[in-house]
Amino acid sequence: MSKIGITALVPPELIFACGGEPFDVNNVIPASRKYPKNKLCAWTAIWKEMLIKKEIAIDSLIVVAGGDCHNALVDGQNVAMSGLPTHFFFYPFDGDPEYLESRLYGLSGFLGDIEFPEKPGEIMELKKLGQTIDKKRSCGKISPAEAFSILISFSDLRGDLDGFRRAIASMKESDFELNNRVALIGVPPIYYDFHEVAQSLGLQVVFDELPYEFIRHGGTDIEEMARDYCNYTFARPLGFRINFLREELEKRNVDGVIHYTQFACHHMLEDELFRDELDYPMLTLQGDLPGNTPQQIKLRLEAFREMLERL
Repeated sequence: MSKIGITALVPPELIFACGGEPFDVNNVIPASRKYPKNKLCAWTAIWKEMLIKKEIAIDSLIVVAGGDCHNALVDGQNVAMSGLPTHFFFYPFDGDPEYLESRLYGLSGFLGDIEFPEKPGEIMELKKLGQTIDKKRSCGKISPAEAFSILISFSDLRGDLDGFRRAIASMKESDFELNNRVALIGVPPIYYDFHEVAQSLGLQVVFDELPYEFIRHGGTDIEEMARDYCNYTFARPLGFRINFLREELEKRNVDGVIHYTQFACHHMLEDELFRDELDYPMLTLQGDLPGNTPQQIKLRLEAFREMLERL
């Protein structure tokens, strides 16, 4: 089975159906403690260097070049020019399902065409379990940190459907107090212990924006995938994404919002609009290099919790 690297959300249903094993190159970065030589965004710079140096073993790479990440377009070309077979995948900004369908057929050709049409149905069942985990976290039945560790893995299902199913089954339920319910929007923090730190400081993350995208889209064939994934919010206009966030934050009865931004990422420019359009207390954090959550950010999280408790 070929190991297929992905740089952002690519329908894992299609990769598995084509006989591939998806591998989200971002998921190794928070615990990597890598410090790239030349960078804007550390996320893309690190996977670029690791792939060129063959520190990540994959057979080919899918770069999401039209959608949620702009730095990936150039860093992906660096990887392609190093000799690794690379496909550039584009989401439609206007949500046109016919355009996305054509992109998915092109991707299918790159992957060698569909061999296992039953795989998308298996993934659909796993994503239903993911949605249950998301609901249980919001109800205080699963810890925010443990839920995040599973939900973030739905981008590639850890490359192993049976193993991932076992990982989900091994999760333990407990009762957790949700005194300060916060939503984490933006890209996931580059700090591998962020959710544990937030929880230890009295902030309970009940919504992770990007991992939620991983569990809410699907489809059993290319046409269905195109109709669903065309509403991937990070690739759509900001107004579309904000309207979606309003609905999800209201469902989860959040007390505040943490907007995580990555240094040198164009998503930083969205912060002012989020503050104008989302009627919640908001803390904006900016990260740079992977590792533990810095003390400065811990202090800001603690101050944010104190502010929420005064409201």
